[in-house]
Amino acid sequence: MRRLRHRVPWPAWIPLGLASVLAATALAAPARAAAPAAGAVLDPAHSSVSWQSPVYAKGTGGGPETCPDAAADPGGAVCARSDLTVSVPDGYWDDNPEGGIPLSVTWQHPSDDFDLYVYDDHGKQVASSAGTADPEATVIPRASGTYHVLVVPYDVHDNSFTGTAYLPATTDAGDLTSFSGGGGSYTVAAGRLTARADFLTGGRLRLQADPSGALSDPAGTAIVREQPALQRHTSSFDAGDYYGVRSPEAVLRVYKKPLRFGLYRPDNRTRIWQEDKPLRWSTGGMRQSLARGADEQFFGGGEQNGSFSHRGRTMYVANSFDWNEGGYNNSQPFYLSSAGYGVFRNTFAPGVYTFGSPVTTGQQERRLDAYYFLGDAKQVIGKYTALVGRPFMPPVYGLEPGDSDCYLHNANRGERHTLDALKIADGYTEHRMPLGWMLVNDGYGCGYENLEQTAGGLQDHHAQLGLWTQDGIDKLAGQVKAGQRVAKLDVAWVGNGYKFALDACDAAKKGIEDNSDARGFVWLPVSWAGAQRCGVLWSGDQKLSWDYIRWQIPTYAGATMSGIAYNTGDIGSIYRHDAEMYTRDLQWKAFLPAVMTMDGWAGDLTTGKPADQQPWRDGEPYTSVNRTYLQLKERLLPYMYTLSAQAAKTGVGAVRPLWLEYPDDPNTLGAQAKYEFLSGPDFLVAPVYQDSDTRDGIYLPKGTWTDYWTGRTYRGPATLNGYHAPLDTLPLFVREGAIVPMWPKGTTSWQTRDRHELDWDLYPAARGTGRYTLYEDDGVTRDFAGGAAATQRVSVRADARGTTVTVGASRGDYAGKPDARTYRFTVHGGTAPARVLLDGRRLPDSAWSYDAGTHVTTVDTPGLPLDRGFTLRLAGPGPSR
Repeated sequence: MRRLRHRVPWPAWIPLGLASVLAATALAAPARAAAPAAGAVLDPAHSSVSWQSPVYAKGTGGGPETCPDAAADPGGAVCARSDLTVSVPDGYWDDNPEGGIPLSVTWQHPSDDFDLYVYDDHGKQVASSAGTADPEATVIPRASGTYHVLVVPYDVHDNSFTGTAYLPATTDAGDLTSFSGGGGSYTVAAGRLTARADFLTGGRLRLQADPSGALSDPAGTAIVREQPALQRHTSSFDAGDYYGVRSPEAVLRVYKKPLRFGLYRPDNRTRIWQEDKPLRWSTGGMRQSLARGADEQFFGGGEQNGSFSHRGRTMYVANSFDWNEGGYNNSQPFYLSSAGYGVFRNTFAPGVYTFGSPVTTGQQERRLDAYYFLGDAKQVIGKYTALVGRPFMPPVYGLEPGDSDCYLHNANRGERHTLDALKIADGYTEHRMPLGWMLVNDGYGCGYENLEQTAGGLQDHHAQLGLWTQDGIDKLAGQVKAGQRVAKLDVAWVGNGYKFALDACDAAKKGIEDNSDARGFVWLPVSWAGAQRCGVLWSGDQKLSWDYIRWQIPTYAGATMSGIAYNTGDIGSIYRHDAEMYTRDLQWKAFLPAVMTMDGWAGDLTTGKPADQQPWRDGEPYTSVNRTYLQLKERLLPYMYTLSAQAAKTGVGAVRPLWLEYPDDPNTLGAQAKYEFLSGPDFLVAPVYQDSDTRDGIYLPKGTWTDYWTGRTYRGPATLNGYHAPLDTLPLFVREGAIVPMWPKGTTSWQTRDRHELDWDLYPAARGTGRYTLYEDDGVTRDFAGGAAATQRVSVRADARGTTVTVGASRGDYAGKPDARTYRFTVHGGTAPARVLLDGRRLPDSAWSYDAGTHVTTVDTPGLPLDRGFTLRLAGPGPSR
């Protein structure tokens, strides 16, 4: 297997780069005529073409750059070339489910490997398929004109291929011809088209349709592990123009002439969604067309690089290796609407979703299989992830920073050995920077040695051993027994389609858990719906720039809208290094749950020389700033870990677009709010993504927001311009009412933290009571799944007489839980209290202090048993101390 994740830049992947699963439909198209390699035509009179290549004795081992010019390669002796001319009427693609010309190549010996590239008449690459699949398949989007097809025999041995392309024709559903059913399941027909609507428990609806007359489920249980039960409390009625099916949550309308569907609220008047045209299918695709609401907004699609809100945009869901803005390598066939619903297409086939007017959504398969979820955005995310898999609960070290490199025979850094990774771990310890795990063989062809010794050495640094795999996990059992606790998959895992990738993610997580008591912790860069149940997704291999920082901000916040709780990118990218940009990137990524530094492949932007990527490499002032944010990330782990526990129950991850918490504020969809996010409900993060010490356009929603660094408060909604943000300052604001648990200052590891102290950072609201529930468990084993965990409730209320903090008993038990602990409370806002009371008894003045500059009162309590609650009261106001 090949596909060099860290070595060779991928060819440009066009906006409709489709997965190999399309090949099944492409090859099913009728081949009416054989076409010579010199050229072929697709037009209304010529619906398909196919051609046979010469036999190639060997491959090139590379991409298009390994092919000689056409003039120097007569007859395609090294690489195969053919021309394809597409002639279609204007507007042909406007409502075509496939959106372009499907093109594929298949070869005689499946173990070999051909790659496919398509260029327009100007030499621009417009399509490609260069994985390890057989067949390789893609689509030429909105094809019109002449295209040049290049097939590269990458790894072949006396092999040839057959090329196939076709012009997809379309058919619309006709009038309803039958309607029947009951008990939650209803079957309808319109001529040869058969459809079925299954009402499912929990406010879900599954709608299937197939023009073959037979309903199928190619995805099986790979994505949806367990089919929900039918909601049997339904009834049907004839409304004249349509049949209606009523459930407790909604009414489905089945229109008669022509067959169309609409979903309404139980009053049968308020529209949730409505087809404006009947289902349309083509040779190898099907689309649904919906009327768009006047203010309807759309989110989801998994990871969509550079975007979180999709109204007016076309969103692609496919196998993409475009790691940059506009790419979608961790996309999912799911979207969420502000109209109160979401929809998941149960398929491994690629899709195109256009959120214009109308909204058209289609997959590259000749069937519809859609699950609809009703509710607000968080409810929809919850119901979707309940179907495909909730986000996994990570080990606590997985929320600490990771470090990756190849330490065996690394040509980029000279001869090295696996144990040399311990020298890097020494650096983290020496510079007082947290390190949770290390990948010690992150590189194609990079093996390992002395595995148990390396694992033990990392554990001495309170870090876990991680291993990368290019194309297999057959060695995982032995590696885990030797100490491996982190597994990283790669693009080779999706060579044969998304099911292969999803299976690998599930298998890698299971492999860790079957051979240890640890929780599986898996990373992967290309995935599909359901990957949130087993892995951290990262956006692939990028080159550092200010733009790189900018577009990643909405990417990771937007991924949360598809139930992806862990989505991230390499700190400072992989291929280039700049001290200032690295530090700016690290600052805001400290507020993502999972982060990683990818070392060993970067060159300095100024000198061009190799540059290592550890956070102390650039010296001062960068080292100190990086340490500050890494230690802050470590201190905030109780907050982030609780968010992880919530995500495992609700599907809603920590990193959120502002709209998710403030859906009634249209400004949260504006250009300014696009480049900030919420870390949990409480922290608003506005990264600096330009070469500047000033940040403009910081949007603060309604409520009071406190500047984390200065204590200054702002009343939202408001937009801040000219915010002073020198290198050491990440614009960071805390929501009024926030209650934030923290580990003690100076903590650098979950293992060495003072378990007998917990800090609470409090931002009392002027009105009302703030509430928070802390989640704790042992952090590493799977005992939590059996109930070995504890929760502790805290509430804060402020009034004219002072502030009252109520801390409940810690309920539950887990291995290593302390019996008692001290607390440090930092209470923001107001003047100094006159006195501080613990359970009604006055604390000595030495137990508390007030900072007039930041308006923060700090209170230290004695050790208090965890099995009992207590009340802390800051009585006042009083004069500043």
